[in-house]
Amino acid sequence: MRKVYMDYAATTYVKKEVLEEMMPYFTEKFGNPSSFYSISRETKIALDEARSRVAKALNCLSSEVYFTGGGSEADNWAIKGIASANKEKGNHIITTKIEHHAVLHTCEFLEKHGFEVTYLNVDKEGFVNLEELKNSITDKTILVSIMFANNEIGTIQPIKEIGSICREKGVIFHTDAVQALGNVKIDVQDMNIDLLSLAGHKIYGPKGVGALYIRKGIKIDNLIHGGGQERARRAGTENTASIVGLGKAVELAMENLEEHSKHLVKLRDKLIDGLLKIPNTKLNGPIGDRRLPGNVNVVFEYVKGDSIILNLDFAGICASSGSACTSGSLNPSHVLLAIGLPKASAEGSLRLTLGDDSTEEDVDIVLEVLPPIIERIRGASSPWREKL
Repeated sequence: MRKVYMDYAATTYVKKEVLEEMMPYFTEKFGNPSSFYSISRETKIALDEARSRVAKALNCLSSEVYFTGGGSEADNWAIKGIASANKEKGNHIITTKIEHHAVLHTCEFLEKHGFEVTYLNVDKEGFVNLEELKNSITDKTILVSIMFANNEIGTIQPIKEIGSICREKGVIFHTDAVQALGNVKIDVQDMNIDLLSLAGHKIYGPKGVGALYIRKGIKIDNLIHGGGQERARRAGTENTASIVGLGKAVELAMENLEEHSKHLVKLRDKLIDGLLKIPNTKLNGPIGDRRLPGNVNVVFEYVKGDSIILNLDFAGICASSGSACTSGSLNPSHVLLAIGLPKASAEGSLRLTLGDDSTEEDVDIVLEVLPPIIERIRGASSPWREKL
């Protein structure tokens, strides 16, 4: 059976070029970057090169890039670090109702420790209302954290405008760009971004490695304490091989950004057009260039999402009903509820995300296999038959 992978938003494979650059740092180039002999100097140089590659992609200084254990750690560090370092100024944080749980759960944690959090509403396509953002900022607001692009419905926020509002109000702006990096152009200077989180495994790099951009001059406390690694801001012996892989993956993503985007948009739009021909189907999120190029998220009324995923898996198609980080949850997506979907509709969601190796044949297979699956599931469920 031919396997069709359509869950690139959950994770990607490691590209051959990335793995080839990583391999020496597992074997002959194994020195601790904090030591002073030759093989350690080699690993230190490799870290510097990876940092430069990330900085070039973001248009920032290499000294503003700090490596982490992934996107979730970077989110935690950004939010907790700013909260801790700036609590004398205020205790108010602003985020949205559709953030990744690495942001939402961190904010909930801080609420238990005396901080106040405003969770902004979004419209039916997942966009923040800029006037609501402006009106929510007070003299106690120390941080705004709004994701660059949503991992479930693909909404790309007006990041430059959000950054401008925060800069004008004197409030620090953090964005989770884990899904955006490698799919859209990012310029932290032009977009007025103060902190930005990214992860390697979304861009054909290794899992368990990420980075946090921290604009020079930002007051932030450390999250992990210990040694003096990462210029005394993130303790722990560096994961050299994975950091090298992250740097190479970022470089490849920047080289192929335009071609990658065009390829995905073509397949995405074909897939959306085909799915919407299935009766009682609705697209979640925006259309066009305000949506991630490889993201498709639809709701099939009168169907449970887990049933769709299982049936697709039997047919050799890998897909999801939402974020991989909440795949074990029985609750409907908080993102879909936030854009106004009823609970019953949100339970029938399907997310299909495309990547570099996706083909028109893959799309054709999905569009051939999925309609009879939906019809069969609906037909087997007597409560739903009455509504059809």
